[in-house]
Amino acid sequence: MPESDIVQSQPAADLSQRPDATMGSTSLDVLDLESLTINLDASLRVHTSHHFFNWTQGPLQSLVRHELLICALCQGQPMPSCYESYTSIPLDLTRFNEMLSQDSAWMSHFVGAWEQNHRRPVLCDVRDSGLLVSGVLARELRRFDATCVIGHGTHGADARLVSFFMFVCRQGAPVARQVYLLELIVPFVHAAWMRVQSGALGRSASAHTESRSLLTSREIEILRWLYHGKSNVEIGLILVISPLTVKNHVQKILRKLDVLNRTQAVGKALALRILSA
Repeated sequence: MPESDIVQSQPAADLSQRPDATMGSTSLDVLDLESLTINLDASLRVHTSHHFFNWTQGPLQSLVRHELLICALCQGQPMPSCYESYTSIPLDLTRFNEMLSQDSAWMSHFVGAWEQNHRRPVLCDVRDSGLLVSGVLARELRRFDATCVIGHGTHGADARLVSFFMFVCRQGAPVARQVYLLELIVPFVHAAWMRVQSGALGRSASAHTESRSLLTSREIEILRWLYHGKSNVEIGLILVISPLTVKNHVQKILRKLDVLNRTQAVGKALALRILSA
């Protein structure tokens, strides 16, 4: 990709020239500060993948509204060693993450733009030419109806990239206030995700088997349709059972997984590998 394309795709650099982009904590209103405090506290409680899912797709939305979060683990290497994506919208995340891993050229361009922007958040309009004009990520994000991506990373004492996070939005670009809040929260996103990765390393096959035994085959089947966004009525028609029976199964699923709603149930099922994305 031409160097000129990279430079043109740095709206965050333009934001930094605006008076409101260099705002300090005194520029945040009471609701912003309250939301920030709640999210900082919530980040400390993240230890598993479903905790991370519930936080990023729940309270974190009040700071940085997004429909898809892409996490890349770099560990000081030029290319990420793994990708994980989180969304509450039905999406084949296994396929999506595999596609990202197979074509990582876009990542080097995005990180290059971030470094040129003095390691401050980089904004990209998916619909315009520039950073994401071609390649697997551009195609997938357009299929996802995304309009804007904001990327920000973390680095170690040796100045090498450790992690990079991309917040994908379907409607509009984040304003300067959201960019500033994202700069504040990303170190906590990184710390929470690192705890998730550490926990994942210790996950054993026996734990996976035990997790699947929590639910019956019928409950797993219903949970899979919940993941695809189906209502009780739709699931009933698919499985040829009544909506009331589906509702009863859903209530049992929530109790067994110790969650409050369907979104949390799907997130925990993915984390426990009861479901595969």
